[in-house]
Amino acid sequence: MSTQIRLATLEDYPRIMEIWESAVKATHDFLAEEDFIYFKEVIPKDYLPNLEVFLLIENGEPVGFSSVSEGNLEMLFVHNDYRGKGYGKSLFQFMDETKGITKVDVNEQNYQAIGFYEKLGFRKSGRSEKDGSGKDYPIIHMLR
Repeated sequence: MSTQIRLATLEDYPRIMEIWESAVKATHDFLAEEDFIYFKEVIPKDYLPNLEVFLLIENGEPVGFSSVSEGNLEMLFVHNDYRGKGYGKSLFQFMDETKGITKVDVNEQNYQAIGFYEKLGFRKSGRSEKDGSGKDYPIIHMLR
């Protein structure tokens, strides 16, 4: 097993979006189709270019990505084919060691993610009715 983590480039965006789509389809069954399409369009245009995104690569294949901004875990996604194998935890630990993670916002209906972050020492600190895009997906704010 040969794992590395590196900064993503514009050329990585198509694979990042494949990873995102795979992970979201596996964990975000509450997401309406039109919102899925919306996020699929805005993430590479509005989010990725404004964030420092790191790729987790396994045997030459990007399998996960993450970004942290000012202590907030902005995103952490692992391709569904690689979920449950420790890649998310490895990526989280790398991001925490290099960037320092103190908070994360999670979709309230994404129980797997909430459990994942609780295992990493996060606790619920608040709730918002709408997500960062103003859509009707409640967000759980978590701190550690």
